[in-house]
Amino acid sequence: MSSWLIAIDGGGSTCRAALAGPDGEIVSRGLAGPANVATDPQQAAANIVAAAQGALAEAGLPAGALSACPALLGLAGARQLGRDGRSLLSLPFSQVELVGDGEIALEGALGPHDGIMAILGTGSTFLARQDGKIRSVGGWGVHLADQGGGARLGREALKSALLSRDGVRPRGVLAETLLAAFGDDPARMVAFAGSARQADFARHAPAVFDAAKAGDSEAEALLAAFTKEVEEMLAALVWPGCRRIALMGGLAPLYAPRLAPPFAGLLAAPLGDALDGAVRMGQRAFFTA
Repeated sequence: MSSWLIAIDGGGSTCRAALAGPDGEIVSRGLAGPANVATDPQQAAANIVAAAQGALAEAGLPAGALSACPALLGLAGARQLGRDGRSLLSLPFSQVELVGDGEIALEGALGPHDGIMAILGTGSTFLARQDGKIRSVGGWGVHLADQGGGARLGREALKSALLSRDGVRPRGVLAETLLAAFGDDPARMVAFAGSARQADFARHAPAVFDAAKAGDSEAEALLAAFTKEVEEMLAALVWPGCRRIALMGGLAPLYAPRLAPPFAGLLAAPLGDALDGAVRMGQRAFFTA
């Protein structure tokens, strides 16, 4: 049995790796690009290996040591792949356990406690644990789900900016900011959208929050609609007696102050992050008899 575990938190924008011992102590970390296994399995596999090798290098271990390490992979897109998802990944680990990024985030955010966890990043997913049972809503990807997700928000913001340039909508702070990013050239924006990955769209999401703070009506309308989506997902999971909702992901601190009182009153800081959750789940999978 290996003395080391590789834990992976693979999201739509970045892939993080941790090298940990049987006791769960993280000794080193690695970082690479996106690892959404549903949208681009080959890219995900390459970035998983790159992040894991980075963690090994930081610990002074050779890259070949990966073949002796079991790996717990918490990946965006895992839910869409279903049970056969791991067959799409050719990975050099001794064993592989594949779960969704929401599952490791839930474990990291809540520890052993009941509650609700929402990932609000490039995409989104929402999970609840009640009396040991886990329920989930959303998490079906950018085309049909990702309520509140940054990729969808960024794409809708670009659409709004083009409409503003054409005089269909008011040209405010949001439109000026996004058009300026493309040299006020709509053809450049359209070309970008034609080849952009979800992480590329998501990079424009924070501009919507900034513009709303500046009083931009188009940005505020977008955020009102997207915040309502988030609240609908939370409402589907909350139950009488629920005591905590933990928000995670890059957009979490931006959405938090916009939530209605029933949800805002339950917000609690995550106990840990998704990588912490992946390590704990890996301990149980590979080191617990």
